[in-house]
Amino acid sequence: MALTEYIGLEEITGPFILLGGIAEVGYDEIVDVVDQTGRIRKGRVVLVDENSTLVQVFSGTNDLVPNSTRVRFLGKGLEITLSPSILGRSFNGLGEAKDGCGRIFGGIKKNVNGSAINPMARLYPRDFIHTGISVTDVLTTLIRGQKLPIFSGNGLPHNQLAVQIATQSRLVGEENFAVVFAGIGIKHDDAAFFSNELTRKGQTGNIVMFLNLADDPVIERLATPRFALTTAEYLAFDLGMHVLVIMTDMTSYCEALRELSVARGEVPSRKGYPAYLYSDLASLYERAGVIKGVKGSLTQLPILTMPNDDITHPIPDLTGFITEGQVVLSRELYNKGVYPPVESLTSLSRLMKDGIGKGYTREDHPDLSSQIFASYSRVQEVRSLASVVGEDELSKTDKAYLAFGEAFEKQFLMQGKEEDREIGQSLDLAWQLLGMLPKAELTRVTIEEIRKYIEKKKW
Repeated sequence: MALTEYIGLEEITGPFILLGGIAEVGYDEIVDVVDQTGRIRKGRVVLVDENSTLVQVFSGTNDLVPNSTRVRFLGKGLEITLSPSILGRSFNGLGEAKDGCGRIFGGIKKNVNGSAINPMARLYPRDFIHTGISVTDVLTTLIRGQKLPIFSGNGLPHNQLAVQIATQSRLVGEENFAVVFAGIGIKHDDAAFFSNELTRKGQTGNIVMFLNLADDPVIERLATPRFALTTAEYLAFDLGMHVLVIMTDMTSYCEALRELSVARGEVPSRKGYPAYLYSDLASLYERAGVIKGVKGSLTQLPILTMPNDDITHPIPDLTGFITEGQVVLSRELYNKGVYPPVESLTSLSRLMKDGIGKGYTREDHPDLSSQIFASYSRVQEVRSLASVVGEDELSKTDKAYLAFGEAFEKQFLMQGKEEDREIGQSLDLAWQLLGMLPKAELTRVTIEEIRKYIEKKKW
């Protein structure tokens, strides 16, 4: 197909260039923008009407001269070349190799602007994904094909948690498990941390990394998760692998979307974000799932930092509407020295009931997790009461709950940054902690389950 090239621009505004009188141009079409020195910059068409075409330039519009700038329309969307050799590779936010191993050859090209999975083609998500983190595996279980975000805050250890999950995660009983890791708008020291930690732990053979840095052009942040998800779809649905996609930080993505929306002159919605923020996030999150007749699966674990720790902010609020639960990190637990500081009472996994228990983890898992939730909830009530009347005035049962709460945070929630606990070990630890409470308080577990554990572990 012959390429169409135009010379001269109508206008340059921020990262946008405006051209007039362009025929047969498609939305999201990729263009080459050639400046007066011959340097080529990539861009994409974002608005088209009868009289004009608006193009976003990925690398910015600095030093472009309107009269001499040439724009070449390529007649295709943004693409990435994929092959099985992509495993273990590292790329920038636009899918360009940054590990010194060169381009991917001999593969297939795929448009990164994929679409959500057709609901009629979906299978209901089931099967337990092991993360090695007790609070996640027992209380907010990650299920194959699920999208389960982590709500964090500035200064909380979500980067460390992301690396730990990336290196420890696996689908029990399956060997063909891979991780696609996407860093969006991250600082240089964070990018170095991700690269060094994943390499040091020797897990890069099944990990693909896309790292978009904070000083890269803003528009690249919009492309990074799409490159990552297209790669994950290839591994999952073409090669039959079970893929976990970790994307951090989705707040940087949303802020980039807001910045470009303002530059376009669009009418802002809540807190200045575009009105289509919900549908834009859904176009990413709904690419996760399990497809009928396809062996592989795609699971998402997006991470976002809540501005001012506000869970009602538009980003976590809309994310919660689209996804199947959330894992919330607590600043209070972090200040106590607890890692990972997961606030179990505000966290949930809506799909865990269909991926735990007999045939998945252990038959006592559902009742045990329910009992832990109920008991730790009572701990918060007793702590509030103790702050008013004092601990000395509490009943014997209430004092037992206080002791349980301390032990739960220091033994169950707390674990090493490289500690990988098996699900059986985590469940046994939960039973051990429940042994601190009067047996009459254990109303969510059956007498048979209590008897089995007493015989097994001798409370």
